[in-house]
Amino acid sequence: MSFDADAIVDRRRMRRKLTFWRVSAILVVLVAVVGAGFALVPGSRLMPATAYIARIKVQGLIRGNQDRVEALDRLSRSRARAVIVHIDSPGGTTAGSQQLYDSLRALQAKKPMVVVVDGLAASGAYIAALSSEHIVAQDTSLVGSIGVLFQFPNFTEVLKTIGVKMEEVKSSPLKAAPNGFEPTSPEARAAIEAIVVDSYAWFKGLVKDRRRLDDAQLTKVADGRVFTGRQGVPLKLVDEIGNEQTALAWLEKEKHVPATTRVRDVSLEPRFNEFSFLHVAAWGFQAMGLSAAAQRLEEWGAVQAIERLNLDGLLALWHPPAAN
Repeated sequence: MSFDADAIVDRRRMRRKLTFWRVSAILVVLVAVVGAGFALVPGSRLMPATAYIARIKVQGLIRGNQDRVEALDRLSRSRARAVIVHIDSPGGTTAGSQQLYDSLRALQAKKPMVVVVDGLAASGAYIAALSSEHIVAQDTSLVGSIGVLFQFPNFTEVLKTIGVKMEEVKSSPLKAAPNGFEPTSPEARAAIEAIVVDSYAWFKGLVKDRRRLDDAQLTKVADGRVFTGRQGVPLKLVDEIGNEQTALAWLEKEKHVPATTRVRDVSLEPRFNEFSFLHVAAWGFQAMGLSAAAQRLEEWGAVQAIERLNLDGLLALWHPPAAN
């Protein structure tokens, strides 16, 4: 009996030691990853700072992003000689698009900057493109969609069908209106239209100022349509047809930045974002045999990613109508 008890105690000690060393190994790996990240930052000993042209990308839906603001601010203080902004986006929220525009304008005040429209720079993405002195697009790229949109679902008829009635008590008729659970009142619709008209006027004013258009020219492009790059040149929405090589040639000619300068990708995402941390942590739990905890972490990360797809507020967004 004594021998069995000693064996059990020894096994428990061995298990605790094994767990300790596993945790220690994971911590060492995490420290090494963090250290390597900082070591590879331009200007560190392992990666000396040299002149370069920064390539940044604006893709997908645009919404407010403080990490992006900070990344662009860091870039403005870097050794980058110039910046090429690649855009492929249908737009997003008006507030998020304006935030991006303001950050890019601050960057452009310190670095020569040119925009290259890879596939689409519509609505809020075109707002971002307006931050640059020069816009390059491919022949078949799409630009424009100058306008704003306020959409909301209305479930009134569905609720009638299933026999559900929403009741509410609110401080004033326009509080939380429209809410989608009752017919939209003329007053609520008028209030929303006033917001749309005001934001549309701001958008048009931005286009007129940045692209140096007169009233007649502005009227031609500000009806919400998108235009190809080829159409955009005579309409003054685009300066030149081409690609990144065209942008490099413009930087050399107009800003005296040699076209042979190395172009380097610069991410606008956090250096260590929650997803990468979640994946490392999940790997650590897997290594310790805690697969259930690892699965929970991965699921939580997926939930966060889905939640970020929600777009709230006034939209500067282009989406083609669904096919019949």
